[in-house]
Amino acid sequence: MRLSPRDMVLAALFAALAAVAAIMVRYGSPALVPFSLLPFVALLAGGMLGPRLGALSMLIYVLMGLAGVPVFAKPPFGGPAYVLQPTFGFLLGFICAAWVTGALAPPQKSPGPARYFLAMLAGLAVIYLIGLPYMYLIVNFYLGKAMPPLQVLKVGFLPFIGFDLLKAAAAAALAALVQRRLHALAQRN
Repeated sequence: MRLSPRDMVLAALFAALAAVAAIMVRYGSPALVPFSLLPFVALLAGGMLGPRLGALSMLIYVLMGLAGVPVFAKPPFGGPAYVLQPTFGFLLGFICAAWVTGALAPPQKSPGPARYFLAMLAGLAVIYLIGLPYMYLIVNFYLGKAMPPLQVLKVGFLPFIGFDLLKAAAAAALAALVQRRLHALAQRN
């Protein structure tokens, strides 16, 4: 995959934005699944950068954390052992969500707000479709605690879906606004 310097900067910028969004959560409650702005960042990365760069930016963020840089929201904040955290599946979901969002609403085609929102909803669904089963598997089989699927939904889905829908709407509106401005600037030049 060949990346231009512009692509590298944009991917690094969204990876850094993801790290800042995660670090902000550290000062919140010590819940199993913390409230986070990471879904917003992942969806926005896909919507603004497209599938390839959006997913790459989230992959860089996850790889930084796995390499030991303390960029994750919960202790141990980084390192390879983080793959055994119940919430690591959501991090994998962010990579896939950025790709899906960017693929369904490619920024080069300047989709409207409605198409962006539908793409963001699909990306949000991907986050949950990866994160919730991962949580179930880690809690039940690695940690050895009994957590039935309904409890996983009560812990990892129900408290967050309302806010995540708002994040998806905000990401869609922001991506559409930025694309409209970029298109207008391109028309002037």
